Amino acid sequence: MKKKPWSGRFEKETNRLVEEFTASISFDKRLYKYDIEGSIAHCMMLAKCKIIKSGEADKIIKGLSDIKKEIDGGRFKFDISLEDIHMNIEKRLIDKIGVVGGKLHTARSRNDQVALDIRLYLRDEIGEIVSLIRGLKKAIVKKAKGNIDVIMPGYTHLQMAQPVLFSHHLLAYYDMFVRDEDRFLDMLKRVNVMPLGSAAMAGTNYPIDRKYVAKLLGFTDITTNSMDAVGDRDFSIEFLSASAILMMHLSRLSEELIIWSTSEFGFIEIDDSFCTGSSIMPQKKNPDVPELVRGKTGRVYGNLMSLLTTMKSLPLAYNKDMQEDKEPVFDTVDTVKASLSIYSKMIGTIKLNRDRLREAVFQGFMTATDMADYLVMKGLPFRDAHEVVGRVVSFYIKSHKVLSDLNLHELQRFSNGFKKDIFNFIKVEKSVDRKDVIGGTSKKQVLKRLTEIEKTIKD
Repeated sequence: MKKKPWSGRFEKETNRLVEEFTASISFDKRLYKYDIEGSIAHCMMLAKCKIIKSGEADKIIKGLSDIKKEIDGGRFKFDISLEDIHMNIEKRLIDKIGVVGGKLHTARSRNDQVALDIRLYLRDEIGEIVSLIRGLKKAIVKKAKGNIDVIMPGYTHLQMAQPVLFSHHLLAYYDMFVRDEDRFLDMLKRVNVMPLGSAAMAGTNYPIDRKYVAKLLGFTDITTNSMDAVGDRDFSIEFLSASAILMMHLSRLSEELIIWSTSEFGFIEIDDSFCTGSSIMPQKKNPDVPELVRGKTGRVYGNLMSLLTTMKSLPLAYNKDMQEDKEPVFDTVDTVKASLSIYSKMIGTIKLNRDRLREAVFQGFMTATDMADYLVMKGLPFRDAHEVVGRVVSFYIKSHKVLSDLNLHELQRFSNGFKKDIFNFIKVEKSVDRKDVIGGTSKKQVLKRLTEIEKTIKD
């Protein structure tokens, strides 16, 4: 059994079950490049502040660089008895360069070391996620532009409400993803704060230069309270929260694609390459990708609740409970990146059933609001106009007719305000084009919005 770094205090060796139970190396080994990056910066600072000799620093830095190459090449043997990535690397460093390797841990603790590693890791992953969000936004814009003339039913309560441009509907999700991108970018301000130098929880006795290390590692700020620095996981919780909102948006889009691709709706067809079949029913084409994204949203929610629950009762400063912070973050990173990547590719393959969409917009009395507005323009108060049109709709439903079956004689039984021009006024195309306000569904406004978007799209 390996000698522990704290063995001086203990008379008995750690039970093997305890080693297995407390070890985190099985998952935190993915932090190795950040652990080494942070250690090199820390070592450079120790030499700069004359806490260790420059020759010792050179030896340590070369040893760390060689260890990174070993891990990159799959030649490094991780040892569960060494608990975590920090001790695995430190032990290997001492094996490689001798006792001088033990000087690397001067003026730091695993508590501030792991906080540093996670921040460095998240900083990189947030950058990748933002890039993937931008890719999805581009795919949405391309699909919206290619279908600018397609009108579809808009819904509230999943009941047909008013006609809208398909592009307008799709751009609603674009705006959701804009907010997601903004959240991740704003979060970087709180992630990009350096905790190293806080040591175990009280700071350190050595004359270190924290700002120098922060500059080396690209941090824009340093933490101001050592106890908060090692006991804080707000940045991880905020990442999980932003990820949960992003997945919620993807799940809502998934739900619509699933519904629209059903035989009952038939609005779209998802490409075969993004669907699967049934092992028993030959006719089936299942929208597995959006279904899985919808399902994976739940696990991201669970990851958020897991870390919130872990942190909710912890006294300052560091507690071993906080080892449970990494798996929810790692799993969320993987889930979010996979979902965004596959969605960016899938959106472009979706085909619209234009005939079915056109058929659908003439169902459900979707220009009934336009009819009420018509009466308002003729001088009737809106509440009265609303009641009149409600009675018109009720009559036609009982008569098993739709609005396209209207005739002026029947309409005038409900209000003398109806004239011949009502039929042109309630045409679906006219209804859409009249929504010519900022944020409205008229083609003019949607094209204007697309132009604005194309000016801001980032590579």
